[in-house]
Amino acid sequence: MPDAKKTSEPRLGQILFRRHRDEPAPAWMVFSVIYGFVFLSHLPLLRLPYFWDEAGYYVPAAWDFFRTGALIPYSTLTNGHPPLPAIYLAIWWKISGFVPAVTRLSVCLVATLALTAVFVLVRRLLNTSVAAATTLLTALYPVWFTQSTLAQADIFAAAATMWALVYALEELPTVRQGWVAAVWFSVAAMSKETAIVTPLALVGWHLWETRRKPAQAAGHRRVAMQLALPVLPLAGWYVYHFHKTGYMFGNPQFVRYNAVLTLHILRFMLALAQRLMQITVYMNLFVPVLCMVAAMFLPALVQKDGLARPRVSWNAQAQIGIILLANVLFFSVMGGALLARYLLPLYPLILLLCVSTWRRRVLQWPWIVALSVVAFLAGLFVNPPYRFAPEDNLTYRSMIVMQQQGIHQILLRASGGTVLTAWPATDELTRPELGYVRHPVSVVAIDDFSLPQIESAMHLPGYDAALVFSTKYQSENTPAWLRFGDAEWNREYFGFHHDVPPGAIARLLHGDMVWRARSRGLWTAVILFNRPQMGRLTPQGATAPHIPDSPAFVKRSSRSL
Repeated sequence: MPDAKKTSEPRLGQILFRRHRDEPAPAWMVFSVIYGFVFLSHLPLLRLPYFWDEAGYYVPAAWDFFRTGALIPYSTLTNGHPPLPAIYLAIWWKISGFVPAVTRLSVCLVATLALTAVFVLVRRLLNTSVAAATTLLTALYPVWFTQSTLAQADIFAAAATMWALVYALEELPTVRQGWVAAVWFSVAAMSKETAIVTPLALVGWHLWETRRKPAQAAGHRRVAMQLALPVLPLAGWYVYHFHKTGYMFGNPQFVRYNAVLTLHILRFMLALAQRLMQITVYMNLFVPVLCMVAAMFLPALVQKDGLARPRVSWNAQAQIGIILLANVLFFSVMGGALLARYLLPLYPLILLLCVSTWRRRVLQWPWIVALSVVAFLAGLFVNPPYRFAPEDNLTYRSMIVMQQQGIHQILLRASGGTVLTAWPATDELTRPELGYVRHPVSVVAIDDFSLPQIESAMHLPGYDAALVFSTKYQSENTPAWLRFGDAEWNREYFGFHHDVPPGAIARLLHGDMVWRARSRGLWTAVILFNRPQMGRLTPQGATAPHIPDSPAFVKRSSRSL
């Protein structure tokens, strides 16, 4: 590893040096600087109520633990997710109060912990300049940025995984490094079960190394055994879950949606293509990736000492490649929804390879960093010309704001009435703890706002208003060749559908559309019906019951892997 004083490139990380420029700042100082950046950049998002899978599973699970200490949620169908995020959130609520701002600030701490691990890892592999650039790009990448305040398990698992890699991403970790990595991987697995893929991929790597390097075989077998240990606490959790519920991996609908219906060769190939797109192109990631590919055609720059600028070691690159491959293949098989946040721990590794290549081969590489920053900032505010999950950029904020406005209109114009809507608005109206209403509102639930569901709603009695909204991102400017949801296989394997426009819904249901909002390709509308009011607000303090067998409830509880 070269001395930082011998390199001549601009030092993006000089702010993180102490009195002596060759003495890097300690991790706690790096953490403080990063937390200030994360806090300030997310300040407008801290008071938002809960969104999508937050509202559908993670916050209710933590709420149940907060009130009763139940590790397995009972106010929502259990998905078999490990309980660590719920315990963490409940502790913060106990200390600071149950409000969305406390939740979002606590998640900011986790995101900061993850970014600190990215910095420490890259600094260990190369130097402070590359570490600072990689950390900045990771923090601003749209998928990572939005997950940094959302109370979902992915950012918890990503933080623990990155700290585990700080100790595991060595040619042959020491005994101490192996144990510390095993502990962090255990924390990752107990945050989200799918995080076990990364340590198992490294177990396979070290077992392969026992054949390639017989002289180090004993050491690699020892590391493989250490990195396999996180399987034990995860297995213990599932034994406990089975003992309490009779289901090993969550409710049958969840298992069927995420691990049974996905076992089809055509579905796997389509999912694999989507996953490869998500780690190379998605949300303007193509900008740093293409710059990396172009830089690889240039020769390595020479330092003042006559040596070429160093690269990430081949051993580390090989392990990163194994991690990327294992996760992409796994998430092409498992997971009914192809959400980019499932790949959250992969993005810092991809950006590490990009920045290290630029620094090695391009003299003015900070300008490429700046270009990538601009691309990621654009990705946060400008929607891409293809379908994506609203939580992958700031579109999710627009959706939350429109939901708040629509619910306000419902309470203003149809107070005491029963509301026809779909998830997640069903939870937003019936669960005051999610931050949208003060008292539960009676609802009639349908799955979505596709034509078959609207036709079924025509025969449902007892609703006085409807809160309708786009459940899928739809852009009128999307080219025909990017409208993958129009294909029959995409509807069959991935649940894509077209929402009926709000005006057409009002005509089909014989109602009057009294309010409508549209933002960033999404819309929300309120429809009133001239009928006798059949429902009333649930009395203050009561909880509106969920119906476990209803299609909307099953769909909501099955979405999140």
